[in-house]
Amino acid sequence: MYVITGGGTGGHLAIAKVLATVLKKQKQPVIYIGSLQGQDRVWFEKNDLFDSVYFLNTTGVVDKKGAFFIKAIVLQIRAILKVRAIFKTHKIHTVISVGGFSAGPASIAAILSGKRFFIHEQNAIKGKLNQMLTPFAKNIFGSFEDKSKQFLKTPYPVRQEFFLESRVRKKVRTILFLGGSQGAVAINEFALNVAQDLILRGYKIIHQCGSRDFERMKQEYIRMELFGKIDLFDFSSNIITKISAADLCICRAGASSVWELAANGLPCIYVPYPYAAGNHQYYNALFFENKKLGFIVEQHNLTQKKVFGLLDEMEADLENISRGLQNSIQKNGAEIIIKKIMEK
Repeated sequence: MYVITGGGTGGHLAIAKVLATVLKKQKQPVIYIGSLQGQDRVWFEKNDLFDSVYFLNTTGVVDKKGAFFIKAIVLQIRAILKVRAIFKTHKIHTVISVGGFSAGPASIAAILSGKRFFIHEQNAIKGKLNQMLTPFAKNIFGSFEDKSKQFLKTPYPVRQEFFLESRVRKKVRTILFLGGSQGAVAINEFALNVAQDLILRGYKIIHQCGSRDFERMKQEYIRMELFGKIDLFDFSSNIITKISAADLCICRAGASSVWELAANGLPCIYVPYPYAAGNHQYYNALFFENKKLGFIVEQHNLTQKKVFGLLDEMEADLENISRGLQNSIQKNGAEIIIKKIMEK
């Protein structure tokens, strides 16, 4: 039986979901081990994808100090002991980590118990936990570059829906501001600053502002007399439809996001979250900018003049950028990863 572990954020959990989907299609039993913290329970507590799910009382360790660090370590140790019992109950032979602090107990228990252990690293800069566990993994899978001797470069495991709804953009008619379900305040503020001018230039606007900022954004757009002219939403269970309707996206640069948008062929202006660990969002976006498949605007440079200049530049080459994004990723990333794991 397989274990998939890790989470905390939607990016990690999206990987867990798509890998579990492939295992289930191949009639392989799989359980999930995550944390009571983060988004793990929201994603998988009532999901029938796994044979069993476990949510442990853990928190991150690397960002803690003093008494909080000691408490986090104690919680991790207790969770490791629980995981070893879970392994015996389910006769686990393979553990796949998708990263995030949720992955700590099951990953360490796998190493201590001699289970086959694999890592999927989402980002261009490896997370702290994955850095520490890399020497013990049979393979590290990733879509960026890595110098680890166990590293295997594989297509990013994106849900098939992003490919099915993909299209080549030839002209910018609709612009999507994508802040994720949690929102991105800097992107929200920028959207407010430029919305009137974008509409005057003839563009339609779709704006995901996040649940925490929705009421404020709604009131601001009402005040500006733009509310009925903009597709404003906080969360959508059918986000792919919103993405497919857009011709250009202004967004953060989390790993799942950049590859999902690439699979859909949607050109982007990336605004990396400046406080991400190891500045990994910047390096995720840099991978695409270096291939001339998008542009980076760092948050402190997020101005109308800068973005409008890039918008004009991207419109001139939009079709090539869109096709290049589609060609940068294969459709069967999850299947390739699972196949390599099963062959080991």
